[in-house]
Order: sequence, then C-alpha cells, then structure tokens
Amino acid sequence: MAEGIEGKVVVITGASSGLGEAAVRLLSAGGAKPVLGARRLDRLEALAAECGLGRDAAVQTDVTKFDEVKRLVEHAARLHGRVDVIINNAGLMPHSPLERCKVEDWDRTIDVNLKGVLYGIGAVRPYMKEQKSSHIINVSSVASHKVNPGGAVYAATKHGVRVISGGLRQEVKPYNIRTTVISPGAVNTELPGSVTEEDVAKNVRALYERVAIPANSFARAVAFAMSQPEDVDINEILFRPDGAGILSVGKLC
Repeated sequence: MAEGIEGKVVVITGASSGLGEAAVRLLSAGGAKPVLGARRLDRLEALAAECGLGRDAAVQTDVTKFDEVKRLVEHAARLHGRVDVIINNAGLMPHSPLERCKVEDWDRTIDVNLKGVLYGIGAVRPYMKEQKSSHIINVSSVASHKVNPGGAVYAATKHGVRVISGGLRQEVKPYNIRTTVISPGAVNTELPGSVTEEDVAKNVRALYERVAIPANSFARAVAFAMSQPEDVDINEILFRPDGAGILSVGKLC
C-alpha cells in the first residue's frame, strides 16, 4: 500500500473525524506526511499525536474562509517544502425538503461542500503548478449521481464538485497535475449528525445504521488513486455499500 504514497505531503480538510480521519490513519501508516485541517483543533492534535505526526501537522481550519484554507496549504509547504496531494474532504449534509425553506442550512451546505472545494483548489494550485507533479482529490457523493427527496441541495453541491473537477482536470493537464473525484455512498461517519430536521435525521440515522460501511473504505479508495503510476490518472471512483457489508468499488473513466 505504501507504493506511490510514502513520503508524499498530503493536505486533508475535514480531518478531525470520519473520512478525513480514516485517510490520515491509513496514509500516515503508509509513510505519507499528512497535514490536517479542521475546525476542532483538539481532535486534530490528538489524531496527529496518535499517528506520530507531531502537533505541527494540525492546523485549525474553517474551509468556508479562503484565508484559512490558504494558511493550511502554506503551512504544509513551509513544513515539508512541497504539497503533493490535497484531499478536499470537508462536508456536511443537512437534508430537508425544499418546502421547509431552511435557508441557513442551504447556505452552510453551499459554503462548505462547494466553496470549500474551490478554496482548496485555489489555495493549492500555485504550488502544484510550479511542481508539475501533484494530485487533487475532491470528495463528492453517490448523491451527485442520484438525488432523493430532501437531498436536493446536498446533491446539487456534490454534483457541482464533479462538474468543477471535470473542468479542473482539463485545465491542469499541462502541469502534470492529476485529479480524482471520490463519490462514497453511506459510510459510517458523523455526516448524519449534520441533519438539523429531527424527522429527517431519524430516517437518515436508521439508513446508516443498517447499511453504512467503515470509513476505511474511503481511505482505501484514496490510497488506490494515489498509488497509481504517474502516467495513470484515476479521474473518478464511485463506491457504495453492496447490501452485504462488502465494499464494491466502481471506477468510472
């Protein structure tokens, strides 16, 4: 698993729990050098210490603020001299029917899920363009392929991540920057906790309790994309629970 991973400097947003935490654990075990960003600094520092990364690897970051995302990337570059990979992972999922007009939830979802990805791309691109050998990984969702009632805004942001990634892939080809979109289905994380409507949250929790797969499944998808030879660009990975607790991963070209 360490092949193609060892020594790489990896900036990860939303690293304090869930998908981001799982990626930190797997990549650090494979010899990578993760730099962790999230709002909960205490959890970041505890995770960094547990993985032997040191407190310098943790940077309090709110992805809705470009200056903070830029600071995270700049810190990684100062700490290690380069940035090889960014995983734009921070996200939330406050599902609700549109008729309830949850404007605050809509704004937060757009700010974190969509603007947060754009800010990560904007912050890291100058370094990667100069290096001419890097990798941008954006986290979307199965919801970007199929929208369900109550999930329209979330699905829209995650579809937007795929659209942005498609345009980005074409723009960065001359600089040898690889791009990957990872679209997980139900994964065991804190994401259901971001649903603010109790009736909706109850249904979401029930679904996740029934079918969600471990967050390590996402980390393995990240490692798969990162570990490919430099001339192989895995542009999209879609995976979801298969109904029997076994991970199914489909690679879309």
